Amino acid sequence: TYIDPFPSYIGTDGRVHTTFNQALTSTGRLSSSNPNLQNIPVRTEQGREIRRAFVPGNPDNSVMMSADYSQIELRIMAHLSGDEHLCKAFRDGVDVHAATASKIFGIPVEDVTSDQRRMAKTANFGIMYGISAFGLSQRLKTSRQEAKDLIDGYFANFPAVQAYINKTLQDARENSYTTTLFGRRRYITDINSPNGRLRSFAERNAVNAPIQGTAADIIKVAMVNVSRCLKEEKLKAKMVLQIHDELLLEVPSEEIERVEEILKREMEKVIKLNVPLTVECNYGKNWLDAH
Repeated sequence: TYIDPFPSYIGTDGRVHTTFNQALTSTGRLSSSNPNLQNIPVRTEQGREIRRAFVPGNPDNSVMMSADYSQIELRIMAHLSGDEHLCKAFRDGVDVHAATASKIFGIPVEDVTSDQRRMAKTANFGIMYGISAFGLSQRLKTSRQEAKDLIDGYFANFPAVQAYINKTLQDARENSYTTTLFGRRRYITDINSPNGRLRSFAERNAVNAPIQGTAADIIKVAMVNVSRCLKEEKLKAKMVLQIHDELLLEVPSEEIERVEEILKREMEKVIKLNVPLTVECNYGKNWLDAH
């Protein structure tokens, strides 16, 4: 899947170049093809070794730098819903999954177990995708009743998130589309379908589209702004890859500190939310070390 096709994509400059598709995905995210460099795994040992093979064009004097939005979709959900508990967790800089577990299970944050945090994390992200009790039970490997209790507990403790979801679905049913914070629409054609399966799928898309779509808009604006700054300051650093919430750059060693400052400043100020946008930067001699 990943290794065999790469030699056929090597250009005349000896490097592999992907093609980014601007308007192919329904969420508005960039997609990558020929080859797809956005789906190279990082959780497996083999995937990590593939990432290690990606190095700067001038490896003796440059590094790969990664700039990654931290939990951007959760932060957008906190902003859109206005939920005070989620917003406070992000403003205070605490572990949002542990804070969520603390609310759901009614225990102090310091008493949250790793298993409870894992369940809360799965719920946090699953709720954004309109996950069902069945879907959550599959992910958590628990009974459907336990998953249902977790979802019920989540909404009981985060009522503003439930209100946001209900309002989003109501608007989608009336308008047949949803909008991102930047005003970009996604049309949800099956939201009123008599077919229950199609309707359920459309409802999940309607809940997630403003969140994932806003995240896609944010990083596109960030890319334009970062690119402008690099040109204005006549820096040699250049963006080489975008992986959804992450930018990857080739940066000469003498520019590391300045480029990191530019990335954090430009990426964090794209839009003012009720919670801070935070960016984590790392660098290394290859893509794996930079992540």
